[in-house]
This record gives sequence, C-alpha cells and structure tokens, in this order.
Amino acid sequence: MKKIRIGAGAGFSGDRIEPAVELAEKGHLDFLVFECLAERTIALSQLRKREDPNNGFDPLLGERMRAVLPACRRNGVRVISNMGAGNPRAAARETIEIARSLGLHGLRVACIDGDDVLHLKDAFRPFDDQPLPGNTTIISANAYLGADALVQALDGGADVVLTGRVADPSLFLGPLIHAFGWNTGSWDLMGQGTALGHLLECAGQLTGGYFADPGYKDVPDLDRLGFPLADVSEDGSALLTKVDGSGGLITLQTCREQILYEVMNPSSYITPDVVADFTGIRFEQQAPGAMRVIGAKGKPRPLDYKVSIGIDDGLIAEGQISYAGPGALARAELARQILEKRLAQIGAEDLRIDMIGLSSMHGTPADWPAPYEVRLRTAARFTREIDAKRLTREVESLYLNGPAAGAGVTFAVRENIAIVPALIARELVRPTFSMEVA
Repeated sequence: MKKIRIGAGAGFSGDRIEPAVELAEKGHLDFLVFECLAERTIALSQLRKREDPNNGFDPLLGERMRAVLPACRRNGVRVISNMGAGNPRAAARETIEIARSLGLHGLRVACIDGDDVLHLKDAFRPFDDQPLPGNTTIISANAYLGADALVQALDGGADVVLTGRVADPSLFLGPLIHAFGWNTGSWDLMGQGTALGHLLECAGQLTGGYFADPGYKDVPDLDRLGFPLADVSEDGSALLTKVDGSGGLITLQTCREQILYEVMNPSSYITPDVVADFTGIRFEQQAPGAMRVIGAKGKPRPLDYKVSIGIDDGLIAEGQISYAGPGALARAELARQILEKRLAQIGAEDLRIDMIGLSSMHGTPADWPAPYEVRLRTAARFTREIDAKRLTREVESLYLNGPAAGAGVTFAVRENIAIVPALIARELVRPTFSMEVA
C-alpha cells in the first residue's frame, strides 16, 4: 500500500523554527506543512498590505524559508503553508527571491488566491444568527477555502504552495488527495484526512506542547520539543511519530486532547471539504512515541464557505505599574481606586483594572494570602486616540500622584481588530493558483 510522510512545521505564526528544520533535515518527509494563520492574524495582515502592497504575508516567512528550503530541496520535501496570509502573491515573490539568493534555481512556487472576498460583502449571510457588521467598519473578509486549489497546485508540480485563508486541516488533506488520487466525494476518506490534519495542525501541541502540568502530565525536554509527523497510508490510516531523539512525547492523552481541541461537536466538525465525524476514531500505541490512528468518517461538505470578517473596533489603551514589599496589595488597591475615578471622566468602554497574579483571571479567592508584589494592569477601549492616550497618562501619573513606591510603568495604544463570522455561497468563491519558477 502506498504511503507518504507529512510533517508539521508550525502551529502558529510565532512558532519555533528549529523543529521544522529538524523535520526537513531528518524527518524523511514528502511534505512539510506550516500552519501560521489565525482569524485576527489575517485581519492584521490585511492592514499591513493596505499600508504596503508588497507586504501582508507572515512576518517570519523569510526566516522560515531561508532555514528550511535548502534541506527541503536537497531531500525532495514539498512545502505547503498559509504564510501568504493577506497577500499570497507577495509571499510567493519573496520566496522566489529567497530561493534565487540560495541558488535553488528551478524551484516552483505556487500561490493560491480567491479567499479575499471583501468585494462580495453584499452576499454575506449571518453565521449562527450573529448580526453582520456595518459595511463602514469592515476592513477584511476572507473565506475559509478547502483543499481543492492546493491539489491543483501540487498536481501542477509546485515545490512550494503558499495560500491565504485555507481551513487548517485542508493544508494537510490537500497533499493526501494529490498523492493518493482520492475521490473528494469519498466522505469517509475526507473525514479521516481531515482528522489527521486536525491532529497535526497545531504542531507541538500533539507532542506535548501546551500539555505539560508538572507532577500530573510530565513532558521530557520541552526546550527542544520535536514537532509531529505522520506516515499516512492510502486507506487513510496513519502512524503519528516525531524525529528520534527530539523532545516531547506522543501518547494517548496528547492525541485525545488534540483531536478535541477547538471542536464544538466531534460528530460534526464542519470544514470546507467535509463534515467530519471524529466519534469513531481509534488511537493504538504501536511503540513509545508512535501512535496509529484510524476510524474517522465524514458526511457531505457544506454548501457555504465560512467567512472571517475583520472589523475596525476602535483602539485599546493599556497601562501597567508594579508595587512590591510590605503593603503592596493595599497600595495597588489604592491605585485602582484612583484610576477608576479618573477614567470615569473620559468614557472608557469595557474598562478592566486587574491585579496580575492575583485576580486577573478568576477574581480574588477569599482565603488568598496577600502577595509580596503586585502588577496592576488597566485597559479599556476607546473611539478617540486622544482619550486612549489619556488612560496611559493616568497610569504614568501614578508615579508622583499615587501610592508610594510604584515602579515599572509600561503603556501602549493599539488598533483593536474584532472578528465576526459570516457565510457565503460556495459558487461565488473561485480559488485559483499561479506559479513562478526561481
């Protein structure tokens, strides 16, 4: 039975690069997939593109490509990533220039367009009855594409495929459809491929990242965590492993946690390619660090694409100050009272004043001992920059107008991008790919 090997090179935009290099050099891969895009990430990338038409792709694209392309070219590994973010064409041009500078002539780089559906905003429909935003506040709109265009680009011979907003599991399903010639109407195969994509998409989360809890769930060598790879057979069954000698682990518990991660209904996990059913998945430990997975199924894909709409939601201002030593909590509480009264005058929305390390997550437990040091954080939303800056000045003014011994003030004002989901009819969205050669 034919097999291919896929590795996960990243699980988010700021992920480590060394584990991907390890996979490219030692993983004996056919495909290396970098999943680097989140809902807010793509809205921010659209803002960067608006400021500079040659920008808008992942900030670490260049560093990642320089790190892995030589080994990938040498070992015949094809690269797939959504690092194109808001500007896949610019990402492809950047990758071509990097390949040429590395002497990797003949490298074929494809970019996939079509996820940017801002021009179709009049065709958006509400998602789960959530109201659509007003047109004046929309700054970006990207449909979650499926594996279709990825398959076309790989069939066309691409060594590197760069996309914008593609559903995370689809980045892994695409090479499976390409390699095995799967019928995209074979819903159980689509469901199993989607399950594998979902297991791999967060990279180190499958091998013990975001999992460790000392004394309860111990993970060895997190400082050199290895990212996962999968040996996938033509029937969709797979063996999940990592590079020998790398840190982390793959266990029944890490696999169970990841397959349920961000899944509202395991029997109906909706993607652009299939409505996957994870309820029948079986994990079988084959050896330490090697887990066989099989049993996902699927139902016909939805008639609509989901759309992630980025909207201008004003500004967020934040300021922080520290108090330490005897009476630190009482002094921080006095500072909080001062800020509440001062900020009530400027119309701050969603004002939060938190004691980091004490009450910022769950409130203050009744029997919690007074801390020796406290970090006071103040944040709020504003529509006007002049008011946002007033918050930062009020925090800074605590140096000489507040309790004793405040120190370490930091502050910032930033644009606030909110995300609203919507739906759009599939037939209105037309993904395409183009190819350049280094």
